[in-house]
Amino acid sequence: MTHRIVAGFMPLLDSALLVVAAARGFAEGEGIDLILLRETSWANIRDRVAVGHVQVAHMLGPMPVACNLGLTPLAARTVVPMALGLGGNSVTVSRAVWDRMEAEGAAPDLAPTPAGEALRRVAARRAREGTPPLRFAVVHPHSGHNYELRYWLAACGVVPGRDVEIVILPPSLMPDALASGALDGFCAGEPWGTAAVMQGHGRIVTVKAAIWRQSPEKVLGTDAAWAEANPLALDALLRALHRASLWCADPLNRDELARLLADPAHVGCPADWLLPALSGRLLVGPGAEVNVPDFFVPQASAATFPWKSHALWFYSQMVRWGQVGHDAHAAATARDTYRPDLYRRALRPLGVALPSANAKVEGALMRPTPVGSAGASLVLGPDGFFDGQRFDPDSLDAYLAGQRDSGPA
Repeated sequence: MTHRIVAGFMPLLDSALLVVAAARGFAEGEGIDLILLRETSWANIRDRVAVGHVQVAHMLGPMPVACNLGLTPLAARTVVPMALGLGGNSVTVSRAVWDRMEAEGAAPDLAPTPAGEALRRVAARRAREGTPPLRFAVVHPHSGHNYELRYWLAACGVVPGRDVEIVILPPSLMPDALASGALDGFCAGEPWGTAAVMQGHGRIVTVKAAIWRQSPEKVLGTDAAWAEANPLALDALLRALHRASLWCADPLNRDELARLLADPAHVGCPADWLLPALSGRLLVGPGAEVNVPDFFVPQASAATFPWKSHALWFYSQMVRWGQVGHDAHAAATARDTYRPDLYRRALRPLGVALPSANAKVEGALMRPTPVGSAGASLVLGPDGFFDGQRFDPDSLDAYLAGQRDSGPA
């Protein structure tokens, strides 16, 4: 029996698992006729799921949570049976802003604290001079990009919405907006930070993998009603994506993966723009390369497991920035959007490493650590936040009370 599944995706590096599952035959091998639908905005992705044009989609990690909390128009009830990797984002600024940051002590090594503190001093100088605030872009209000950018800024004493204006823009337009002067910086997934650097317009100043190591980014979002009605099709798709993740993680496949993603039907960019992120050797500025081996993690460290603690951290940031009010029902809705039970059901027959817990304390692992699992052995971490904070999903209220420098979303 063949299951026909239409999957929406955005032209980004972390669409890799879906692209590879279709192009390398992993979907076909599981009895899936996987049809990929390339989209131009995250809002289109969300709406395509809502109206039934696609059954599953490459989604921003917080987006299904926002849909289920009623924060978006025309949203279907959505579940997350699988993540699509960890990391993959960078914060890029214009060359002019970088020059000012460097003069204020920013280091060329992507370290978040000196970069953030330098940006704070640049923003303070602009305020004293009566210059408008810096303008940064993120891809969507309910995105990891928005929350990690705000987290980094606030932890460094920069108040989002006051010291830095944050606007929404599709990722593929960000390098051109930086070049035109419409933006001073942006936080987006690859290859768009690298594109800005290679085109001579930008400088990567820090990365998601430094702000919160091995942190969640994109997920497989699935219409909940479809998932409930088609368990065999969903399980087969998850197995195909798991096999694709193994292929993507093999360094021997790196060049072929870059060529696949570069195809106009997929990301549609030069393969050279994708190789730095895939290799972890980031070109951060002219002639400047920094090694970030865990910049994008497609398979190791339970990279595709849908941790409920990831969903709740995203929820905590929605509360922090005034997007939703906090109560027990909202927290439960967020938590139950991520479905590790569906992941285990699909992958247990393969004997892969399956975490024994549904959630974990985020930021607690300073080094690679073996953890309890079913199937193969499993090593997690490191997963630390750059400011040393931890997020315990069992202490959500205390975490919310301890967050500072909140402002308008």
